[in-house]
Amino acid sequence: MTSAQPPAPGRELSNPPTDGISNLRFSNHSDHLLVSSWDKTVRLYDASADSLRGEFMHGGPVLDCCFHDDSSGFSASADNTVRRIVFSHGKEDILGRHDAPVRCIEYSYAAGQVITGSWDKTLKCWDPRGASGQERTLVGTYPQPERVYSLSLVGNRLVVATAGRQVNVYDLRNMSQPEQRRESSLKYQTRCVRCYPNGTGYALSSVEGRVAMEFFDLSEASQAKKYAFKCHRKSEAGRDIVYPVNAIAFHPVYGTFATGGCDGFVNVWDGNNKKRLYQYSKYPTSIAALSFSRDGRLLAVASSYTFEEGEKP
Repeated sequence: MTSAQPPAPGRELSNPPTDGISNLRFSNHSDHLLVSSWDKTVRLYDASADSLRGEFMHGGPVLDCCFHDDSSGFSASADNTVRRIVFSHGKEDILGRHDAPVRCIEYSYAAGQVITGSWDKTLKCWDPRGASGQERTLVGTYPQPERVYSLSLVGNRLVVATAGRQVNVYDLRNMSQPEQRRESSLKYQTRCVRCYPNGTGYALSSVEGRVAMEFFDLSEASQAKKYAFKCHRKSEAGRDIVYPVNAIAFHPVYGTFATGGCDGFVNVWDGNNKKRLYQYSKYPTSIAALSFSRDGRLLAVASSYTFEEGEKP
């Protein structure tokens, strides 16, 4: 590449949320994009057409969202509820509840279940096909060592990152106990965990401008491949300023990945060759979330203040 010009920051979607964005996700079937926000809404966009297709109000800030199929999805809210959203009918119902805000939600195509992680220190699995009523949809409740901060799925594997730098790896076919109990190899609080698309491991980011590349296989040869690297930092007047790395997203085709930090930058990395491929032009504020579309043609970036410096006007 001869040009030193970073790639353009992209096209802004119209009708954005009115408060901080907690997460965004592309559909596995189209360029539909689901966006959850502290403004108590989940919004459905057609990212290619830049049109708002639906808006769903919740009882509290929405901390996460995911697709079920192209006509429905799920959300995790600070009002302790797990909701199913049906786009075509513009309606929603409550799948179930936790005893504290629900931080993360994932839908497993392998298990046909919704998995939620909460600050009540539990993981819950739900069968969305169950009739309405929690007793018929809740499949299991699994205590965690601490509050759940981030979840990621690949095939039948589920990685759960909690407060206290704990990481539990489960096989969805046998949730009675974790396959592996690990501690983060980073010294500071975990922000995000994302599995490699090829299923061999996961990337974990921390509040202290670092990302760790980990492998499931416990053999010495595999563990020798793991490494961590510094990112989202800058030197100013001889001091290193470090920023939380809030988001990681893997490209579905190339296996490269993007990271987003509180410095307002999105970096794209080649993990195999341990090098940064490029950096997008700076966004107006922190990067809160990232998602690649199913074919990797589009990258959705949520630029949204994440309160790392407390209240601001």
